[in-house]
Amino acid sequence: MALAANVGATPEDDTGQLPYTYLHVQTWARSTNAITRTDLQTWRRNADGSGQEAVRRLPDLSGVNHRPRPEERHLLARSPATITKHARGGLHPHLPEPLPTDPAPLSGLLAPRELADETAYPRMLIHGVVGLAVSQYLGRDQRAACLRVLAGLRRITYGGVTRDVAGRPGLAFTVAAGGSTLTLVVDARTGELLAAEERVAGARSGLFSHYLILERGHTVRAGVAVRP
Repeated sequence: MALAANVGATPEDDTGQLPYTYLHVQTWARSTNAITRTDLQTWRRNADGSGQEAVRRLPDLSGVNHRPRPEERHLLARSPATITKHARGGLHPHLPEPLPTDPAPLSGLLAPRELADETAYPRMLIHGVVGLAVSQYLGRDQRAACLRVLAGLRRITYGGVTRDVAGRPGLAFTVAAGGSTLTLVVDARTGELLAAEERVAGARSGLFSHYLILERGHTVRAGVAVRP
């Protein structure tokens, strides 16, 4: 709640008038008994949902007991890109915009309230917050609302200062729910989600997913990064 009350602005918060929302996310995800590794840049035209995606991949890793490494990040960035252009309506945000800035209606959109007493509810709510962060731009008030949603989770714990795979400092928050341990790394000044990881216990314990959000903002056209 203290973080939410003091969320700072970013230069990209003032670029919302530009036509494209831009996101650059690297993902490590479980697929049966392997880990896929993907670098995705997305430009979504806000007016009609058209746009462009640039996808880079590394060969899958056998097994699921893996921890993402900085060198993988650089290998992903150097891999050849597959460019896909999308017509009107081809790219969708996680939730319809504009997003609410009140945590109560926002949490209701992220996970069904009628499941709030279920043990897996915190996991569902965190998945919703991560889904927002990796698919659409969150302004200062929306970032604060997401932090207030997370603060309402009874099982969330503060893990101190850490660094993500890109070496950026942040504050770690962890939730154990539904057989999973989810860790979020949040920028202490801006309230931006830098990274999110889920590890599962049980017979096939190991990595379930890891998201590294490298860039977010708005651009004049598709194919142009926020920070070239």
